[in-house]
Amino acid sequence: MSAGDIFSWKNRWFAASVGITAGLLVATALAGFVLLPYLQPNLKITNVWQAICDAAGIVRADGGGKPIQPTYKISTVALTSDMLRQRDPEAIGRGATIAHECAICHGPTGISRADSPNLSGQYASVIYKELVDFMTGARVNAIMTPFATPLSERDMADVALYYAYLPRLPAYHPEKSPPPPKVVIYGAPMRGIAPCGSCHGRLDNKAGSPWLEGQSAVYIKSQLEAFASGARRNDPGELMRNIARQMTPQEIEEAAQYYSSQQVFAGGE
Repeated sequence: MSAGDIFSWKNRWFAASVGITAGLLVATALAGFVLLPYLQPNLKITNVWQAICDAAGIVRADGGGKPIQPTYKISTVALTSDMLRQRDPEAIGRGATIAHECAICHGPTGISRADSPNLSGQYASVIYKELVDFMTGARVNAIMTPFATPLSERDMADVALYYAYLPRLPAYHPEKSPPPPKVVIYGAPMRGIAPCGSCHGRLDNKAGSPWLEGQSAVYIKSQLEAFASGARRNDPGELMRNIARQMTPQEIEEAAQYYSSQQVFAGGE
């Protein structure tokens, strides 16, 4: 049998294989672009063409497929790597005056005895972002929200610069350092968990990510649990929520204990 005979429509095996392949292609296209979009409970689809466009990620000229808006406030702070790096002495002085109100929880030197976060030496961009989020309602806390609400833009920037200016001091909860947990060093790629150090590293830090060495284990654990449950949701793109949801209770405990036992790294902004 020649090649022409094999690829001829007269060859029933060739005709059957082409027919089956074409049928599977049509069936999968209909399932992927029509059936599955219609089965999504949160989507409102009016016609087949809209289902196809939405499944393919195509924005239609008629404005269909409007993005779903969250039912809660999100963080609107845009952070850059060089944000609030200019340490103006006058701004630091104003920040020191305003920070007197913060001492009851965060300590007179920025080191807390009450399992509140240590702020001495923290990145200014981190403190500024959290204050703005408390003020706007993107992050809610019964204690911090009333403190942040009256602050002006300049007040928040000055407080952030003041705490970033302070040296990082040893915390009040030194523990014998456990071995680094796998989730801190390697993450868990199969579950979409990046190593903690890739954002909260000592030498390289992602903008908006706080340094964690010496922070309270109680505080770190409570924040990871809040991200996992959705109680805290001021992380852009749900970055921390997606990570915390995939972490086991044991991994959360190990990460909290590990960072709380680390000596404070002297570096900063």
